Amino acid sequence: MLKGEKVILKPMRRDFLERYSEFLNDVELLLLSSDVAPMPMEYERVVAQFEEHLKRPRGDLLWFGIEVQGGKFVGQCILHHFDYAARTCELGITIGDGDYQNRKYGRDAVALLARYAFRLLNMEKVWLTTIASNERAAKAFRAAGFEEEGRLRRHVWLDGRYDDLVYMSCFREGSRPAEPESQEQVESDPEISTNATDEA
Repeated sequence: MLKGEKVILKPMRRDFLERYSEFLNDVELLLLSSDVAPMPMEYERVVAQFEEHLKRPRGDLLWFGIEVQGGKFVGQCILHHFDYAARTCELGITIGDGDYQNRKYGRDAVALLARYAFRLLNMEKVWLTTIASNERAAKAFRAAGFEEEGRLRRHVWLDGRYDDLVYMSCFREGSRPAEPESQEQVESDPEISTNATDEA
């Protein structure tokens, strides 16, 4: 269990799956949080993915449910695509509950997960992708210590148009996720609702 200022990250659990499957069938959320076309996701398929996850070696993919005070499940986040030679991994996150979007819960989860990767997994770099039109997400990632590395132009087809796929990263040396937020950041920065994955 990992505890941040606003969220608690716990290992993904079976009792989270029904609510998670609702997030995976929310088309408007998926247009923000994915780089693939939204498709129906059956609950049984979500359960099957969870069962497959349990069979993997523990270090292949780290899948967390995001809870808020009171134990409410509001989203999920992962670390995956580990390169243990280069000490890098990819981060993915979705805040699916609309009541907890735009309220800094996602940013807290991102910073918490990056700190975990640097401090306990000895990663040197954590990276992620987001779509360019989701400026709200990019700003929130930057507030959590990530910077844009580059982008693939017109790489994603979503909602009837092409979009850029943006790569962002945070390095252990000089990283900012461990720093407390300033009051100015709390008042001005938006929330993360992006970078979901169905790989988990």
